Formats: sequence, C-alpha cells, structure tokens
Amino acid sequence: MRKIDLNNFQVATSETARDINSRIMLNLVRKHQPISRADLMRHSGLQRSTVSVITEQLISERWLREGEVGQLPRGRRPTFLHLNEDRAGIFGINVRPFMTNMALANLEGRFLEQESMATPTSPDEFVKQISERVHALMKERPQMSYEGIGVSLPGRVDLSSQKFIFAPNLGWHEEDLKERLERATGLPVDLENEANACALSEFWFGRHSDSVSNLIAVAVSEGIGVGMILNGQIVRGPSGLAGEFGHVSINENGPKCGCGNHGCWEVFASNSAAVRYYSDAKAAHRNGKNGKNGKNHHQPGDVSFEDLLQLAEQGDLLALESLDRMAHHLGRGIAMLVTGLAPDIIVVVGEVTRAWDRLGPIISDVVKQRSFTHPTTRIIASGPAPQPRLRGIIALVLQKHFGAPTIA
Repeated sequence: MRKIDLNNFQVATSETARDINSRIMLNLVRKHQPISRADLMRHSGLQRSTVSVITEQLISERWLREGEVGQLPRGRRPTFLHLNEDRAGIFGINVRPFMTNMALANLEGRFLEQESMATPTSPDEFVKQISERVHALMKERPQMSYEGIGVSLPGRVDLSSQKFIFAPNLGWHEEDLKERLERATGLPVDLENEANACALSEFWFGRHSDSVSNLIAVAVSEGIGVGMILNGQIVRGPSGLAGEFGHVSINENGPKCGCGNHGCWEVFASNSAAVRYYSDAKAAHRNGKNGKNGKNHHQPGDVSFEDLLQLAEQGDLLALESLDRMAHHLGRGIAMLVTGLAPDIIVVVGEVTRAWDRLGPIISDVVKQRSFTHPTTRIIASGPAPQPRLRGIIALVLQKHFGAPTIA
C-alpha cells in the first residue's frame, strides 16, 4: 500500500482515466505489435468503443501508425497497429570520467546515431560541446520532432534543485547542468545517476518476466553505483541520494576513497580497484626479481581495466587473481543488498561482465556464505544490449509517456 501524500497529490478526473488507458494502449502495442484493435480490447479488458476512441486519438497524435491488413476466413479484416517509432527522437548522453557517449534514439529505444568524445574537464566546455552536437544532429533530421535529452551522470542529482551535487570520480563541482543544457539546446533535460539509468535499462528493455517489480542494478565502472527499482518504482530518496552503497565503508582501515571516506565498497570492488590490485602485484613481482633495493619502474597509469581484461583472457595469472579479488569484494557488497533488500534480481552492469563465466560463480559463492536469510534473489550479468546507461537514460525520457502517471 502506498500512502497518499497530502502535500503533493493530483485528484483524478475524467482526463486522468483517459491518460491511464492511453498509456496502457501504448504499452500493449509496444509489447505485442503488430496488434489489432480487437486484440487490444482482449488484452486490456476495455470496451470496443473505448479502444477505438483512444487508438484514433493516438494515431492522430502520431504515437501509433496503421500497418498491414490481416487475413481472416470471414468477417472484417483487421488493420494492425504499430508504435510510430520515428515520431520523436530522444537524445541520451552518458558521462563518465574519461569518455562521454551520446546517442539519438527513436521511441523504441533503437539508436539512430551514436558518437563519443573525451569528457571535457569543465562543465562549461561540456555544455558547449553537447549543445553543438545536439543542434548538428537535429539539423541532419529536420523531419523529426525531439522529445528531450536524458543525461546519465557518475554521481547524484538533488531532486529539489535539480543540481548535480555528488561526483567524486568526475571532479566537477555542484552544477546546474539541467538549466544550462535546456537554455543551450532548447529541449527539456532530465538528469539521472548512472546506476539508476542502468536499473531503468534493465527494467524497460531487459528480458525479464513482467512479474519482476523489484530489481537492483549494480553499475561497476571507475566507482560503484546502485540503482533500485522496488515495487515497480525507482527509489531516489527525498534528496535523490539514495543508493550510494558504493560509498558505504566495509573496512574503515581501507584506502581513502574519492568521497573522503576510508574503505568504501568501491575502493575494493570497482574497475579502479582491480587495476590497483594488478599494479601492486606487478610491482611486488618486479621488486622480488630485482631484490629489495631493485627499482620499481611501474607507473599507476600503465594498465587500464580494458588491458586487465585482455590480459586475463590471455591467461595472465596476476590479472586473473586481481579480477578474482575484485569479484570477492563485489560479492561482499551484493550480499549486503540481498540481505537488506531481498530483490527479485540483481543485475551487474559494466565491463566486468565480460569475465562473468569466471567471476559470476565467485560472487554467488560469497553471497551464499554471507547471506543467512535464504534469499531467492537471482544475480545475473546485464544482457548483450549495448550501452545500458544510454538505453536507461532514454527510458527515463520515454517513461513520461509510457510509465504510470502519478496521482494521489
């Protein structure tokens, strides 16, 4: 049961019912297309006249389009309906500390254009470069209307001010990116944490049963973020900072984290942690060969996480041991999520899933050892769909039309 918020509610009107039914129609078409009006009536339980009025309105608004005519042995031949996927474009932008990816997608979340650029060191330069690229892509497709821009960020957004406020791995200070991007592009902008974007991607585009309503995404990159969808709703907390499990200390004597704390989960289980394990092991190996007074020529930037994965694929023992250690600590944190939240599914997202055949069993074993509540939570790697952060941030914009409206 969800308590009615008497400080923030919308009373139901006749338009509310039509809005809900329209969204139901859109989602049914999206899931079952091509689909006839008769099948929409059977799936929804709505009367024929109601389905007819709503579908005609959605066609006139260009959300739906009519396609081929079906064949029946007798009676009126049905005209099948499709989602008009090219009605509007959505820009998705995924910001990471070193690389920013950008995509233009249609209503089905299919990428029409994709490009990458080095992440600017300042928000000013970021706004300038992004607005230039958005205008250029809009000019290339003048026939398309544009629904908005979604931005996935490696940090948190304050819900009341809509300012980007917490990003220890990016190095940007508090910024009103939303207002600045809207002013520069002329489009509405939605900001979201990257882990929430990953959760939305799995929830909207993942191959899960419709009965899955409690899903957690663990986004593993330079840091660790956790996105939570519980009872079918994304959980942000009153300020938008909910889910920062990556900055929960699991060892107060551990290395210092970028957030200022010591021994955070992400300093033990992120991509950066695995690279540090490898670098330390390599340095120790070199020192062992050269003796105690031997010079250590290792530099911290010698190896990237991509390099580490490639070394592991080639059978490098130090790389494999470093990834195993990372997996062990991932399991420690995931066990905390399983015990505390007991979701249906926990999805691990990130480059680490390339080594899932090896690391997945390690994570599962650690969770079993540390979880005493007999959980039924499935722990899986994200699917083969590319760019989950981009797909999720596009879903954030799409859910304004496909998600359940907020009332009461």
